[in-house]
Amino acid sequence: MAFRIGKSIMLNFGDNLEPTFIIIGLALLLLIGPFLRGYMLVMTNPNFKLSKQYLVELLPFVMIFIASFFADKNDINNPTTVIVFGSIIIFIYLHFATYIFIAIKIVLRLKYQLNNSLQTKSQKAILDWLTFLVIGFVVIWVSYFLNIIEDAVPYIIGPIMYSIVIYFLSYKAYLLKITDIDGEVFKVNENAILFKEISNLVIANKMYLNADVSLTSLSKLIGVTTQKTSEIINQYAQKNFNDFINSYRIEVAKNLLNDSKNDNLTIASIAFDAGFSSLSSFNTAFKKFVGATPSSFRKSNN
Repeated sequence: MAFRIGKSIMLNFGDNLEPTFIIIGLALLLLIGPFLRGYMLVMTNPNFKLSKQYLVELLPFVMIFIASFFADKNDINNPTTVIVFGSIIIFIYLHFATYIFIAIKIVLRLKYQLNNSLQTKSQKAILDWLTFLVIGFVVIWVSYFLNIIEDAVPYIIGPIMYSIVIYFLSYKAYLLKITDIDGEVFKVNENAILFKEISNLVIANKMYLNADVSLTSLSKLIGVTTQKTSEIINQYAQKNFNDFINSYRIEVAKNLLNDSKNDNLTIASIAFDAGFSSLSSFNTAFKKFVGATPSSFRKSNN
C-alpha cells in the first residue's frame, strides 16, 4: 500500500516520471487483492495454512511487474501502447474489485455463522475488524477508480484517501487489539459439541415431557459429571437446567392451550401433559417465560 501511494505522489508532483514506475505502482494493486484474501482466510479459520497453489494468484503481478521494465517513454503516444496500457488498467481494477467481492463474501459468511452461535469477545472483535477492513478497501477502490475517470476528482485525492483509510484502519486495529488474535479463536469448542449433543437428546427423545428428568439422569446419558452438564447449559443456553427444560415444556403447553380441541382440558391436565410435576410449578414457569398466567393466555388467544 505504501509503495502504491508513493507512486501516486511521484506521479502527481514529479515531472516526466518514467513509465516503469507508473506500471510498477499499478502492478502493486495485483498484490493487495491476493494478500487481502489470504489474510481474511487466516483470520477466520483455525490452523489455516496457505497452500502452494496460492502462489498462482501472484502471477498477474509478476507478469505486469516484468513487463514494466520494457516500457518505453518514447512509445507513450503510440495508439497500440495506449490500448495496451488502458487494458492493463482495466484488468488491474477489475482484479482488485473481484478480491474485494471475495472478502465481502467471507465477512458475510462469518457474520452468518456467528449469528447462529454463541460468539466470544475475540470472535466479535475479528468480525468488526474485518468489516472495517472491507469497507476501507471499498473506499480505496472507489477513490482510485474515480481517478481514471478524467476530471472526476483531482488525482491527488486518491493517495490522500488511501492514506486516511490506512491510518483509520491502524487505529481500529489498535482499539480492537487485533494483532493479539487470529483464526484460532474459531476453534471448535468441545463444550459446544456437548451442548449440541444435550440439545439433540432433550429434543429428539422429548425428555422434557418426563416429569422425573433431572440433571443427573441427563449427565449419565452423555457421560459427563452433573457439574459439567450444568456449566455447559449455563454457558450456551444462558439458562440453568430447570429453565432449560421448562422452556421446552412451556412451548408444548402454549400449543395445547392454543388448540381449541383442548378447550375441555383443565390447566392442571395441560401442565402434566407438558411434563410438569405440579400445577404451581407450571404456573410459575409459564408466567416467567410468557409473562401471563396460563388461564389469561388461553382466554386472550381464544
